[in-house]
Amino acid sequence: MLDPIRRPEAVDAGDGAAVAAWHAAWAAAVGLAALGAAWAGRPPAAPEALALAVMAAPGLAGLGLLARETPAARSALITLWSLAALAAAALTGGAAGPLAGFVFAPLAAGLALGGRRRVFISALAATGAAGVGLLSAALIGPPPAPGALAALTALITAGATALALAIGARRAGARLEAAEAAVARVEAVLSGQPGLTLVLDADGRAPTYPALAAYGAAPAALPVDLLFQEGLLAAVHDPDRPAVLAALARARLGNGGGTEGQARFAPRLALDRRILLVARRLEDGARRRLIVQALDVTLQHAREAELDAARAEAEARNVGKSRFLAHMSHELRTPLNAIIGFSDAMRQQMFGPVPPRYADYARSIHEAGGHLLALINDVLDVSRIEADRYELVLESFDAREAVSAALALVRIQADDKGVELAAVLPPEPLIVEADRRALKQITLNLLANAVKFTPAGGTVTVSVQATDGELEVTVADTGVGIAPADLARLGRPYEQAGDADQRAQGTGLGLALVRALAQLHGGTLAIDSTLGVGTAASVRLPLVAAPSS
Repeated sequence: MLDPIRRPEAVDAGDGAAVAAWHAAWAAAVGLAALGAAWAGRPPAAPEALALAVMAAPGLAGLGLLARETPAARSALITLWSLAALAAAALTGGAAGPLAGFVFAPLAAGLALGGRRRVFISALAATGAAGVGLLSAALIGPPPAPGALAALTALITAGATALALAIGARRAGARLEAAEAAVARVEAVLSGQPGLTLVLDADGRAPTYPALAAYGAAPAALPVDLLFQEGLLAAVHDPDRPAVLAALARARLGNGGGTEGQARFAPRLALDRRILLVARRLEDGARRRLIVQALDVTLQHAREAELDAARAEAEARNVGKSRFLAHMSHELRTPLNAIIGFSDAMRQQMFGPVPPRYADYARSIHEAGGHLLALINDVLDVSRIEADRYELVLESFDAREAVSAALALVRIQADDKGVELAAVLPPEPLIVEADRRALKQITLNLLANAVKFTPAGGTVTVSVQATDGELEVTVADTGVGIAPADLARLGRPYEQAGDADQRAQGTGLGLALVRALAQLHGGTLAIDSTLGVGTAASVRLPLVAAPSS
């Protein structure tokens, strides 16, 4: 794992021991200066002695504050140095007094602590100390003439400044080493990325985008020498250059690394290949740079092209099938209607008696023909919807009428099976604007399914209501129910649920037609079911008008 890149504050924190030693040396030097003056028989006067104590205080405080190794501690220490210098200048006359060298002590401390802001503040403090000394001389009177102590404090400050500069040079070297290590780590990461990673010049010669650096393995179709000499665009096939330029411009004008541009292009030297380009902006001060990854995606492009072609072919075949079935409406329904009509006439013996066996044959033909016609109608309706040839005939009518008509058609089937059929309809008219035949077909299909999969003695209930500005038709039964795994498939053409015996009772088109008709109205179909308990299917159409008074 790569080491994390250290921030400048972390690099500065590494010199804490040296800066603490600098403060200790300062406090010791100030103390020795006071002792030396006393030993030489020239003890400092009370103001000078107090000023020496004040100037020794930041050195002692630095030993404690720098143990925390935080930028805040260093900033607090600069404040303490500034206040001490100002106080000492006020006591001794600043640059014209006996402790003149201490005027520049804050600047030396700022150089030792590091940071442009701290150096700037310390320079202001030194200037302020000189000004305070002049103000003190004007208000109180001229300070004592500078003597040996002034020279000694100047020597101490000069030595402290030299040490501070040495610490700063060491700090700058550490920063340079950290920056070089960070660059090396970044280059290692870039070299380990798949494909080719480029650093591009986004200024000056931006129209050609020359390469400034390259990492990783270059695709065979992108020679690195060409990218350095003529730029990225020289390697791009002419028709693909606008897309590449747009991707680079998007990354170049984006806000930092948050915006990226992508494009695919054919290399000018290998038109059968495909390169994926991903560009991001690199923040580099005032200069604009781009990090670009170039990956060979020829195989992926070929697979996507094959999938697109296969998808287009499948869609074309599906549309052709749907159109064929939609066109077969008249050809299929006309002979079936004739078969049903003639078999019904024979079944009812409208033109005279027929032998019992023939009457049974006619009844079977009539039932089979009716079942086949219903099946063909469902297939044709689904095919017309898939072929976008089903047109709704919208009109305003009472939704209870369409539901009641569907109930009448299913009631005989429910009675023959011993299933109780119930309806919960609102007492007042429920005026909707919809396709009357479609609403009737929706209700009929839901009721037929419910009766088909409800055993004798069960109940099927249809309810109609207006909810939140929508028409809601719900058919609930006490039938066999639907397994959770089958619920997700229901509603697609030819999808069925249950075991083989249950699937043999239908074609899987009823619910598919209900869902398709509901969606044509802008509505939805929802199914809730529990095995062995029953099923509730609800259709909501956003077409409810205000009930009539």
